[in-house]
Amino acid sequence: MSTQVTEASNQVFDVIKQIFSFVFVVAGITAFYYFSEEFTLLYRVLALVVVIIAALGLALTTVKGRGTWNFILESKQEVRKVVWPTRDETMRTTLMVFVMVFVVGLILWLLDMFLFWGIRLLTGQG
Repeated sequence: MSTQVTEASNQVFDVIKQIFSFVFVVAGITAFYYFSEEFTLLYRVLALVVVIIAALGLALTTVKGRGTWNFILESKQEVRKVVWPTRDETMRTTLMVFVMVFVVGLILWLLDMFLFWGIRLLTGQG
């Protein structure tokens, strides 16, 4: 019974943290524009960055935030496992794509030209 109450209160607390992090970001953006005449751009940007980092820190303390952070870390590990093509393979593939685009464009242009010629012939305009 007490574990259910604790889990429910943790979920409510997580929602409150998420709402506060959203409110912090909105307040930071509002303050950024509100104080445009009082402070220089540098100070406003620094304050906005600090507010966004604080909001992210608060959001990362929730269950969804920890799940998102774990997903990011696992994604970085998966990117390291990717076998990237060499420069030569990339150049050959790019050249092959350009040639195929040119060939297909030429074929479509010829098809369009012959269909246009045939329609003009059938309608008596040519």
